[in-house]
Amino acid sequence: MDINLEYYKIFYYVAKEKSITLAAEELAITQPAVSQAVKHLESDLGCSLFVRTSKGVRLTKEGEMLFSYVQRGYETIQSGEKKLTEMLNLDAGEICIGASDMTLQFYLLDYLERFHEKYPKIKVTVTNAPTPETIKHLNDGKIDFGIVSTPLSVKNHLKMVPVRTISDVFVGGKSFEYLKGKELSYRVLEELPVMCLEGNTSTRNYVEEFLKTQGVCVNPEFELATSGMLIQFARRNLGIASVVEDFAKEGIANGELFKLQFEQELPPRQFCIVTNESIPLSAAASRLLQFLQQDLQEA
Repeated sequence: MDINLEYYKIFYYVAKEKSITLAAEELAITQPAVSQAVKHLESDLGCSLFVRTSKGVRLTKEGEMLFSYVQRGYETIQSGEKKLTEMLNLDAGEICIGASDMTLQFYLLDYLERFHEKYPKIKVTVTNAPTPETIKHLNDGKIDFGIVSTPLSVKNHLKMVPVRTISDVFVGGKSFEYLKGKELSYRVLEELPVMCLEGNTSTRNYVEEFLKTQGVCVNPEFELATSGMLIQFARRNLGIASVVEDFAKEGIANGELFKLQFEQELPPRQFCIVTNESIPLSAAASRLLQFLQQDLQEA
């Protein structure tokens, strides 16, 4: 049965208001247009839906049954439209971001705090994972966008925007201070208890690839889950930690740690925002993305 859905909308308002006049006012159309629509619907359905009274109209038994279904459907649509408007106005919504411990701590967290202050009704979920896993989540559509660290290769449908430069360093505690202030060759690492991140992370892959260019291969004494743990192990003199410098700044400043100096520093790399251009972003995710990139535009 192919019936104009506009007839059901008009039927809903007539039944709700119990008046063709009030329904016309609510819909901002003429009374004849309302009456005509009701007649068309009754004709298409093959039954009377209303009984005309001196005070307006009332539903027939068939009309009451139909209204019980139309009411639920139409009011569900109205609720959906309301929620959609809230999302577009940033009064509601949900964002899912992919980030590693490092990109979260040293880039994303400050922005999320400011974003939450401005848009407290938007729920933000952070999927915490290394860069390779974040890229997989993005390709699978499980996150809206990711904050990753280079180097990495991405497919054409992914767009990367650099947002911050970072440096990789090797740091040690007081037991290794005999190395402090010396200009070292990376070959010295083959003789030291080196500690690094476990698994397939962009940080570990980057450092290992660089060391290969120097003809150096290290066998880590410890492989740990987070850079924070590496710093704790270094403070306890358990080895030389390979970390992004931000993690070591506090320890270096208070004298617990020092940065090893080499003949050639590891080339800097970047934090990047990566988006999947084949998947449209929600209004909330688009606003957060603009929020993150605002400093770049002002720089």
